[in-house]
Amino acid sequence: MNLESLNAAKRHVPNTSVLINMVSKRVKQLILGDRPLVKPLHPDEDIEDIVLREIADGKLVAEIDFSQAKNLPKV
Repeated sequence: MNLESLNAAKRHVPNTSVLINMVSKRVKQLILGDRPLVKPLHPDEDIEDIVLREIADGKLVAEIDFSQAKNLPKV
């Protein structure tokens, strides 16, 4: 995993849990055949790095539905 891409993605999504979930979901989409939103830098580029660059470039955003939070137990 490219640390430069990771740090750039963290600037857009500072919450680590949300970032991990975004990367995980997007990697699955790419494995199933979705096209990347950024051009791969080389044919052997890791899928995770492509996803991190998509996030860093602002091509992917997370939508969080806080209306469901009222049903969660309080910690």
